[in-house]
Amino acid sequence: MRFQVRALSGGSAIVETEIEAGSEAEARNLALARGLAVLSIRGGDRTRARARFPLLLFNQELLALLRAGIPLAEAVAALAEKENRPGARGILQAMLKALREGRTLSSALEEAPGFPELYVAMIRAAERTSDLDQAVARFIAYQQQVESLRSKLISAAIYPALLLGVGGLVVMFLLGYVVPRFSHIYEDVQGDLPWLSMVLLEWGKFVEAHVWGMTLLFVVVLALAVVVARNQAVWAAIGRRLWFAPMIGERLRVFQLARFYRTLGMLLSGGIPVVTALGMVAGLLSPILRVSLDAAIDRIREGRGFATTMAERGLTTPVALRMLEVGERAGNLGEMLTRSAEFHEEDTAREVEWLTRLFGPLLMLFIGCAIGGIVVLMYLPIFQLAESIQ
Repeated sequence: MRFQVRALSGGSAIVETEIEAGSEAEARNLALARGLAVLSIRGGDRTRARARFPLLLFNQELLALLRAGIPLAEAVAALAEKENRPGARGILQAMLKALREGRTLSSALEEAPGFPELYVAMIRAAERTSDLDQAVARFIAYQQQVESLRSKLISAAIYPALLLGVGGLVVMFLLGYVVPRFSHIYEDVQGDLPWLSMVLLEWGKFVEAHVWGMTLLFVVVLALAVVVARNQAVWAAIGRRLWFAPMIGERLRVFQLARFYRTLGMLLSGGIPVVTALGMVAGLLSPILRVSLDAAIDRIREGRGFATTMAERGLTTPVALRMLEVGERAGNLGEMLTRSAEFHEEDTAREVEWLTRLFGPLLMLFIGCAIGGIVVLMYLPIFQLAESIQ
C-alpha cells in the first residue's frame, strides 16, 4: 500500500512524497529513516495517483520533446499549455516554476503528488549522468511491461468471472422464482414425490413465504461482501494464507520476485547503487520476503556477492540465479535482472492462460450440472406421473 507523506526535509523545506509500506506505522518509520520529519500521512494507492496525473503519457510526451532537441523547461511548458485537466495542469505548472527557479527536475517531482519514489530516484540519478532521455525511456519500457502483464492477468480472469456471475444469476432465478411457482403444482402429491424433489419444493415454499426477509438477507450479504472486498486487512490475511498453500505459494513467490527483479533492474540501469535500490524496492515484496531482503541488504553492504547472497536468502529462482551470476561477472546486473523478470512474467502469463483454459470448461460444466439438476428435480415428478399413466 502507498502512503502520501508530507514532511520536513533536512533543509527545513516541506516535501511531499510517496512511500510504499504495509502499514502507516511502517511508512512513518521509513520516512524517519530517510531523515524526514513527518507532518502528516494519508493512505493512497497507484490507481489514485495515476488518476490524478497520467504519468506514462507525461513520460512519452516528454521523451518525444527531449529527443526533438527542446530544452527541459520549454518541454514542460509545452506540456502544461496543452493539458486540459486542471489537476495535471497545476502539477505541470508547479514543476515549470521550480525549473525556472533553477531547481532540478527531481526536486520538483518530490514536491508534486502522484510521482512514485522509484521514478524520482531514477530521475535524480539520471541528472547526475546527464542521460535524462534514456532514463525516461527506461521508465516508459518498465511501465509498458508492467501494464502488459497486468492486462494479461485481468483478461484471463474476465471469462471465468462472467461464467460465474451469469451462472450464479441463473441458479438464483431458478431457486428464487421458478421453484416457488412449481411448488404449488405438487401440493397435492407430496407423498409421491422423490425425496430430493420434496426438499427442493419445500425450499420454494419457504422462499415464497419469506420473500421480503430473503431479499433483505441477500442485500445484507451483498453489502457485507462489498465491505469485505474493500478491506485491506482481509486481503492481507487471505494473502498470508495463500503463501502457505501448496503450489499457489510458490507461484506467488515467483510472481513477486519477477516484479522485484524488473523494478530493481530499472533502478540499477539508471545508475542507482545496489544497496540504495534494494532499500527502495523492499515495499514490493511481502513481509515474508521482506525479512529475507533486509538480511540480504546487510550482507551485500558488508561486501558479499549479490547473486550468492540473494540465493542464500531465498530471493532467486534457478533460472534467475544463473542470470544474476552472469550479470554480476559481466557488469550488467540491471539488464540481467530485467531479463529474469521477463522470463518469469512470460512463464506466469502462460500458466495463467493454461489455467484459464482448463478452469473455464470445468466451471461451465459445474454450472451446467447445477442448473440441470434443479430443472430435472422440478420435472421428475411429471416424468414419474407419465410413466404411471402408461
